Amino acid sequence: MNIKGSCLCAKVRFEINGDFESFYLCHCQYCRKDTGSAHASNLFSTTATLHWLAGQDRVKAYQVPSTRHMKSFCLNCGSALPSLQGQGELLVVPAGSLDDPIFIKPSANIFMASRSDWDQGLENIPKCDGLPA
Repeated sequence: MNIKGSCLCAKVRFEINGDFESFYLCHCQYCRKDTGSAHASNLFSTTATLHWLAGQDRVKAYQVPSTRHMKSFCLNCGSALPSLQGQGELLVVPAGSLDDPIFIKPSANIFMASRSDWDQGLENIPKCDGLPA
């Protein structure tokens, strides 16, 4: 499987070759902070490869000290980008950074004990296809 992705400003573009083994929605405090949202949506692979097509020099990585939590992002627009973690054996890809469709569905919500107090019953709030009128 070849899947392309990019950042918001499109200065960074990449391609993933291979399959994802899991897709987690993580509600831990670090993922909430680095996304500014209820959870991060990340795909994981130990076999897929990452190829930078443009802008690799614009990618910055930050690791929370004394943790395994890492975030890569575009220096221009701040968009979350893929990262190789550990000793390069784990590819973590933010699902929202992908431009091509994927056919894997989330495997699980993880770190639910850490979720925000407002992150409950969200399926019951009004839904709009665009900005509310």
